[in-house]
Amino acid sequence: MDPREEFHELIAQAKEHLRYFSELGLTSIGERSKPAAAILAQSGSQTSEPAMPIAPAKTEQGKPAPAVISPPQFLPKPTTTMPTKKETSTEPSLFSEPSLFGEASAPTVEEQQADETLEDIRRDLGECKRCKLWSTRTNIVFGEGNPKAELMFIGEGPGADEDASGRPFVGRAGQLLTKMIEAIDLKREDVYIANVVKSRPPGNRAPEADEVKACIPFLFRQIATIHPKLIVALGNPAMQALLDTKIGITKMRGEFQPYRRIQGIWVMPTFHPAYLLRSPDKKREAWEDLKKIRSFLRGEIEP
Repeated sequence: MDPREEFHELIAQAKEHLRYFSELGLTSIGERSKPAAAILAQSGSQTSEPAMPIAPAKTEQGKPAPAVISPPQFLPKPTTTMPTKKETSTEPSLFSEPSLFGEASAPTVEEQQADETLEDIRRDLGECKRCKLWSTRTNIVFGEGNPKAELMFIGEGPGADEDASGRPFVGRAGQLLTKMIEAIDLKREDVYIANVVKSRPPGNRAPEADEVKACIPFLFRQIATIHPKLIVALGNPAMQALLDTKIGITKMRGEFQPYRRIQGIWVMPTFHPAYLLRSPDKKREAWEDLKKIRSFLRGEIEP
């Protein structure tokens, strides 16, 4: 073969191999670039440096022999394995939405605040402006009573008298609630009284969904700290918020319901004292509920 043709053929072969190594990220002979090193490390290969002679070997006659470049050893392509649910991080994704391969197991409010006191919760609530009710209230009505009570009463929200005083259930409905508590051989000091929302809804209307959403985490924390045996949900809004249901109170009143956020706590829905003032004929049904509550606290009945 003509030496010039042989020379051109060798140049063509060298260009082809250089193009191949360039695609792999090898930028110079005898040196591995960072991308190629990462590929080798990921593949776990122990492949040595590409064999490229520095100088062509000589024949017996002293003439340079054609350089021989070994065919490249193809590196295994790194494989990408889709994560499974078990491999998915438990960190919540952007905006706290569930991740693509499984919902993040975020701790509950109760788990986050396991060792706090009622004073801690009140301090955290501060002069709350988390919903629009702050603009029309006079006082926050946090709650009051025995911090270790076995029995909690929870209403929907403060009225005008409560807003003025900063105490729960002190108006006409509150006076009736006190009589209901005393009817089952307890005092107000023995129980804990709170509301779903801590600020008065204008015109004594029911709390709206966004107001409940902003405020009820503080109630959940109060329940977790007090850890009563039984919660009496006074009225429809309180019952629906605590039990996360759309069912009306007339269908659930008087029946023990599990408080699903904490095992071992029960909820008894009954009529709100303000409703009983408007509908005295319903007091007999409320009294039946109270007798069940008393029997439960005495250990005479089970849910």
